[in-house]
Formats: sequence, structure tokens, C-alpha cells
Amino acid sequence: MTLNLPATPKEFMRMSWKEIEPFYHELNERQLSSLNVEAWLTDWTRLSELVNETQQRLYVATAVNTEDKDAEQRLFHFLDYINPPVESAEQNLRQKLLASGLEPAGFAVPLRNMRTQAALFREKNLPLLTEEHKLENEYDKIAGAQMVEWEGRMTTVTQLKPVYQSPDRVIREKAWQLAAARQLADREAINHLWMRFMSLRGQLAANAGFPDYRAFRWKQLLRFDYTPADCVTFQDAIERVAVPAAQRIYERRRQQLDLAALRPWDLNVDPFGRPALKPFATQEELEDKTESIFNRINPQLGDYFAIMRKESLLDLDNRKAKAPGGFCTSFASVKRPFIFMNAVGLHDDVQTLLHEGGHAFHVFESVQLPYAQQLDVGMEFAEVASMSMELLGMPYLAPSGESFYNESDAARALVEHLESLILFWPYMAVVDAFQHWVYENHQAASDPAHCDRIWANLWNRFMRGIDWSGLEQEMTTGWQRKLHIHHVPFYYVEYGMAQLGAVQVWRNAQRDQNAAVKAYRRALSLGGSVTLPELFAAAGAKFSFDETTLADAVSLIESTLDSLSGS
Repeated sequence: MTLNLPATPKEFMRMSWKEIEPFYHELNERQLSSLNVEAWLTDWTRLSELVNETQQRLYVATAVNTEDKDAEQRLFHFLDYINPPVESAEQNLRQKLLASGLEPAGFAVPLRNMRTQAALFREKNLPLLTEEHKLENEYDKIAGAQMVEWEGRMTTVTQLKPVYQSPDRVIREKAWQLAAARQLADREAINHLWMRFMSLRGQLAANAGFPDYRAFRWKQLLRFDYTPADCVTFQDAIERVAVPAAQRIYERRRQQLDLAALRPWDLNVDPFGRPALKPFATQEELEDKTESIFNRINPQLGDYFAIMRKESLLDLDNRKAKAPGGFCTSFASVKRPFIFMNAVGLHDDVQTLLHEGGHAFHVFESVQLPYAQQLDVGMEFAEVASMSMELLGMPYLAPSGESFYNESDAARALVEHLESLILFWPYMAVVDAFQHWVYENHQAASDPAHCDRIWANLWNRFMRGIDWSGLEQEMTTGWQRKLHIHHVPFYYVEYGMAQLGAVQVWRNAQRDQNAAVKAYRRALSLGGSVTLPELFAAAGAKFSFDETTLADAVSLIESTLDSLSGS
């Protein structure tokens, strides 16, 4: 028996829960056996894909225009009236499959995940999870409304980023201070929102019988291959290996700029006084040249990106009333990715599109997996897909057909990117350590003033080499401006782990580019059907984040930087 589902997601998006419920009811009533379990999973997958795509399309509609009240209303209607009963119905199907004792081929890891999800489920948490989504939307609206007047016109805070690369220190400080002041104007609004987040997340954990939100979230994120203690090990390794390497980069920059001290507005300007890299002027140019890079890495990847362009699956430019940040999501039913970002003409935008392109390729490569549950990939490896693509794309920034730079500027871009890898690990450690403190000390962390103090302590521990004197408010409130802390708690250490994996993929590509890309694509095709260490191994990397592994990665990066010195 096959469910008589709507032919298109557009039709499904118009359906009420009353119209959707019979599909779940039929699946729940169907008798399961080894003879029909695959057909049953296929039907469940198709239904889940339609629900998931509905939510993602509604979320994207609010992200591309935070002032679209109709889109917001439709998203909230889904979150209030469809998502909660869907979650209950999905729980029933998980329990049904687990109770059957059936183990379909390629389903060992999904079954492990489902056992955890089933044990975690609480009906009374459904309205809280809905409210959490709404609070995330409030955060986006606050950030999306941050505008400043610059040179006689209103501009977003993000659109000031190119000014930070001005060789005129007075100008870039003025722009930095203007943006910081505008962000600080929302300090109390974000503090109030934070207290609501904390109350809600504490209740989620308590309802599920966990001693704290971290323990709850660890299960919710399906983290089986490492523990909070491993995160502390990683933080300590970063302090011993990456922090000194970052200090060397900052000191080199200070000397090149001939400054007494390096200030926050000195971090993006070219230290040799060269004008900022201007890789593109329009979204079309960004797309054209990035497609060329993907084609040179691997023609199939270029074909994937061409599909996204043809099907309008890219929203890349920054504008007023657009949510901050960048992401790649998937429209599960049509099996297509969608990339969202805020490009303003910087090299960072090129890196972001390469990064999100890696996520998009993950969607394309794993599309042959038959069941939705096999696509649940841990972010620790999902970010290997994206961060590896940033590094794999680096050799192709220079001339050959459509390209962003000449040889000299391409070398400069590579230096900047490699330095950013080292500089990222200490910042990642701040964000991760902060979140561990927050949810280990829930009551204290519910007071934003305590959060300011702890963030400052961690900043001083890991972010050495930058002078923040006189900018205490701007520094201590940095946690307010890190979207992940508000939207997706604990989702940040994955970037640090994945970056270690990506550097190993890059190392392999330096030895044999074709073999490295082949292994990369093979790993992406596995989706979430194998364990995290197995995914890393398939990509030619080791899932490890101890001091030795980190030191090897930092050594490779620094030796490459040495070879590029003077470029």
C-alpha cells in the first residue's frame, strides 16, 4: 500500500493538520514485517520530506525578508498548529519501528539515533520547542533591523564591512565604532530575549528528566562519539597550540602596520597597504566565477551549482530587512539545497559561497540514499563538507577562464584564508567554553551581566594579541552577536572539529587532488548511514582533536604561510 500524498510540496504547504493526520494514521496502523518494512519506510520518508520542506520554505521566506508579516504569520501557524502534532506522530512511528525489532539494511546508525530521539521525546516540550523557534525569529528581527547612516545614506551594519578594509585608519575606526554603537543600542533587547531563552531551555531539560540543558542538548544533537570532557580537551589543546600561533599572526600584522597596538578595526585591512580585494561587483559575477571554480575542482560539482542557479536556489546579496549570516538548507521533497548569505563584495563572500556550496553538494551527493533517517548527518562532518570545499577551491582563484584574481591577489587571498583558520580556533574555543559555562551554571547565566563577565574572561584567555582597552562594553557583549549561541546552542565546536578534518582533506589534495576529491565525494554520499569516525575516515581524515592532531594541522598551515611570505 502506498500513501496517496500530494504530488508537489506546493500542494502540501496548503494542507491543514486535519488533512495531514490521516497519512500518519495510516502508517501507524499498517502492520510491519520484513516483507513490507522498506515500502513503509519509503512512505514515511516521502511524508517526512514534505513536512520538512514546508517548514524550511516558510523559514527561508522569513529570512529573506524579516519584515514580511505574511511569511512570519504562515511560519508561526506551522509552528503552532502543524509542527507539534507532527512531532507526536513522528514519535509514534519511531516507536512502532523500534518495537518491531526490524533492522533494515543500512539502518544501524539511524536506529541508534531513533532510540535516543524516542527516549528524549516529551509531549509537554512541543509547545516549548515552538516558542524557541519564535524567539529565534525575534533575534533575527533585532539583528535585521540594525541600520546606520554612512556617507549620507542608510546602510546595514553588514554593509559596513568593506570599510573595515580601508587603509585609512581613521575611517575604518569610525565605521567600526558606528556599527558597534548601533549593536550596543540593542543590548537590553537581546538581554531580555536571552532570559526568555534560558528559562525555556531550562524547562525543556527538566521536562525530559535531565539535570541540566547541556545533558539534554547533547542527546538532542545525537552526540555519541565525544563528550563534554573531550570539548575541554580540545579547548586546552587550542590554548597550547593555536593561541600562540594566532599571537604570532597578530604580532606580525602589528609590525607590518607599524602600530603600537593592534585594535579591533585593524584586523581586516591589508597590512601592506594594498586596497581591499574586490573579487566581484554583482551577484551574477560572484555566481559565474564560483561556478568556474567548482567546475575546475570537479565537473560534477560545477553541474550541481549550475542546477542551483537555473532553479533560483541562491539568495546571496545583503539588503535591508534580511536576516544576518549565511546558511545552506535543503528542500527535502524536491531534493535540492538552498543557499542564503549576505554578500557585500568581499573575499569573505567568496569563502562563504564556497563553504555553503560544500553543504549544497552534500545534499546532491547523498540524494541516492532511500530513507530520510539516513540523511541525519552530524554537524561535525557536515562542516567537513563545507570547510573542505573552501580549501579545495583555493588553487582555482587565479586566472583560467572565469576567475576572481590575478596570481598575486590569489596568493594574498590564500594567505588571508590560512591565517583565518588559525585565528578561528581560539574564537571557537571562546564560544564553546562560554556555552558549557552557561548551561553548567544555568541560574547565574540567566543574568546577562554574569554572561558578560564570563565572556570577557574567556576572551582574555584565548584571544590574545588585540588591544580592547576602552572598548570593554563592546568586548564583553560579544556573545550577544554570535548567532549560534542564541539559535543553536552548542553548535559551534563542530566547526573546530570539522576544520581539523578539512585541513587533512586539503593535505591529501596537495598530494593527489583527484583522489582527495573522490574520497570527499564518497564520504558525502554516505549521508548519516555510518558513524562519525567512519565518515571522517571515508574522507581520508581522522576524527581526533587532541593536541597532536591540532599541532600537525597548525604546522602544515604555518609552513604553507612561510612559503607564501612576500606574496
